[in-house]
Amino acid sequence: MEVKPRILIIYTGGTIGMIKDSETAQLTNVNFDHIYDHLPELRRLNVELDTISFKDPIDSSEIEIEHWREIAETISENYTQHDGFVVLHGSDTMAYTASALSFMFEGLKKPVILTGSQLPIGIIRTDGKENLITAIEIAASSDEKKIPLIQEVAVYFDYKLFRGNRSMKDSAEHFEAFRSPNYQELCEAGVQIRYNTTKFYRTTKDKFRLNTNLNDKVALLKLFPGMNFNLYKEVFNASQVDGLILETFGAGNSSSSKEFRDLIERFVNEGGVILNITQCNSGSVKQGMYKSSSLFNEMGVISGADMTTEAAVTKMMAVLDRNDLVKSKRLLAKNLRGELTEDLK
Repeated sequence: MEVKPRILIIYTGGTIGMIKDSETAQLTNVNFDHIYDHLPELRRLNVELDTISFKDPIDSSEIEIEHWREIAETISENYTQHDGFVVLHGSDTMAYTASALSFMFEGLKKPVILTGSQLPIGIIRTDGKENLITAIEIAASSDEKKIPLIQEVAVYFDYKLFRGNRSMKDSAEHFEAFRSPNYQELCEAGVQIRYNTTKFYRTTKDKFRLNTNLNDKVALLKLFPGMNFNLYKEVFNASQVDGLILETFGAGNSSSSKEFRDLIERFVNEGGVILNITQCNSGSVKQGMYKSSSLFNEMGVISGADMTTEAAVTKMMAVLDRNDLVKSKRLLAKNLRGELTEDLK
């Protein structure tokens, strides 16, 4: 007798889990314990489905570190009993959650697919049905040796699967809501699901481990012309902030004002860590390529290469340990889960 892949659906909240109440006409949360009632098409998939829902489903704009821990711990507790996981999540912060989970898991060898929708699953034109059905199918996919094809955290939306820590939300109104500006999609769903196997991530770790120790003393600062740095002195206060991500111009360039330089030098000298990423939607930081970015190399600022903002923020949370700055800086600069292209630095 053929053993069906066992997939766990974790519902956190978001648009995909909404249906219209027949009496009040208001949108309410789907009871995913009765998922086949809402999506009878799922019965045609050759999978065994289990479901777990947050006790109080939340809008993704309300996502906090504690919610990432809850998702990660749920997956960890069910890791050996299931072949894959589908996390239903609001689209606004999905890329942050996908990135965070990728750094919280070490030695992951099963698929964790995040998906959602732009329209509620109870709306006739919803994109939620296709997103959910295909996400489940991808999570259940394996090769001839029954080894999962996807062994990483990924985002599936509008016929494309992206590496989670390479994805970003690009549109608030189109079904094609996500993109991966610096890394090709892992697969594309058409008449058939075509996998881009050369782009898959594979861990070198033998054992699955979970890290829920995230550092919340992380700040993000986007530079702009004419910036009054006096307004941001507290962001460079190393007694309050452990790590700072700078969104700089172009290939990692910034103002060379003495005021800005002094803030950076003092912050780094007092034990703060700074990561430099570009605020461009695609491309990479190349510190020292231009004179205006050379000062970063001199002051110990770390190049974030082609990391997204979402990956940079969550990676710093996951690896930054004020008690071991040497290790923290080494890990920030290293490609840990396929989140950056090392030879671009």
